Amino acid sequence: MKISSLAITQKGPPVHDNKLVQITLRVLQSVPSIIGIVVISFALTRALPGDPAVYFAGDIADEESIQLIREQLGLNRSWLEQLGIYAANLVQGNLGMSLNTGRPVSEELLERLPASLELTLFGLGLAIIVAVPLGILAATRPGSWVDQLCRILVTAGVSVPTFFTGLLLIYIFYYLLGWSPSPLGRLDILYLSPPQVTGFYLVDSLLAKDIETFWAAFKQLLLPAITLGLFALAPLARMTRGAMLNALGSEYVRTARANGLSQTTILITYALKNASLPILTVLGMVFSFLLGANVLVEKVFSWPGIGSFAIEALIASDYAAVQGFVLCMALLFVVVNLIIDVILTLIDPRITLES
Repeated sequence: MKISSLAITQKGPPVHDNKLVQITLRVLQSVPSIIGIVVISFALTRALPGDPAVYFAGDIADEESIQLIREQLGLNRSWLEQLGIYAANLVQGNLGMSLNTGRPVSEELLERLPASLELTLFGLGLAIIVAVPLGILAATRPGSWVDQLCRILVTAGVSVPTFFTGLLLIYIFYYLLGWSPSPLGRLDILYLSPPQVTGFYLVDSLLAKDIETFWAAFKQLLLPAITLGLFALAPLARMTRGAMLNALGSEYVRTARANGLSQTTILITYALKNASLPILTVLGMVFSFLLGANVLVEKVFSWPGIGSFAIEALIASDYAAVQGFVLCMALLFVVVNLIIDVILTLIDPRITLES
C-alpha cells in the first residue's frame, strides 16, 4: 500500500512568519521600558534645581508675574496631574512646546536629528575602519608593536573624555596648523545648505551634484567625527582583538590549518565570521553610547544637533524639551538594538529574537 507523501509531510509555519512574530514580540517587550523612561525622565526634570517660570519671567519680575507664568505652564498643578497631561499628549504624538525656542519639541527634534545621526554614523564608520583591522592584526600578532599600539589606543580612548579630545583637536588643527575650518556648525558661513532630502549634508550635496558644498561639509564634519571615532575605537578594537583570539584558538581553526587552507581563508571565512557575533553586539552598544557622547561633542563644535538642543533646554529648565530628548534617545536605543538582534539572527540561525 502506498502512502501519499502529503499524508506524511508536516508543514510548519514559514520561517519568515516566525521571524516577524519574534520581531513583534521584541518590540512589545520594549514598551514597558519606554514607559518607565517616560516616568523617570518626567520625575527627574521636576527634581532639577531652578524654576522655568522664574527663568522666563526675568530678574525684575514680581511674584505675581511669576505665579501667572507658572499657571500658564501648568506648573501649579500636582506632579500626578502634570504626568497625566504629558502622557495624554504623548499618545497624540504631541511632545509639547519648547519654552526656549517657542516651537514644538517634535519639530525641533526632527530638524536637528539628521545632524546628530550624520555625525554619529560618520564617527562610527571611522572607528570601524580603524578598529576592526587593528584588532585583527593585534590578534594575529600578539605581543608585537601592533598589539601594543592597539592597547595604547584602547587605554587612551577609554581614559580621555570626548570634550578634551575635541578641544585638543581644535587647538592643533584649527588654531596651530590652520588646516581645519572654524568649528562653528555644519557649514562655513560662505556656503548655503544643500536642498534638504535626507537632512544629511554629505548625501544631500551629492544628490544636488554640488561637490563644493560636499567638501565643505566633509571638512566641517571631520574633526567632531574623529573625536567620536576615537571614543568608539577603544571598545571596538578591544572586542575585535578578544573575539579573534578566541576564534583563532578554537578547534575548527586548527582543523582548517591542518587541512592546508590559506591564512587569508582561515581569517575571513572561519575566524572573522565567528568573531563577528560579539563584535556586532558591541557595535550596537557603542552606537548607543555615541548618541550620548554627542551631547558634549556637539557643544564643543557648535554642532546644531539634538545634543546641543538638550543642553540649552537643561540650562533653561525646559521640561518638555528635555523629556522629548530623553524619549527620542530611548526610541533610538530600542531601534538600534532591534536591528542588531535581527542581523545576528541572519548571521547565525541558532540565535533567536526570543532569547
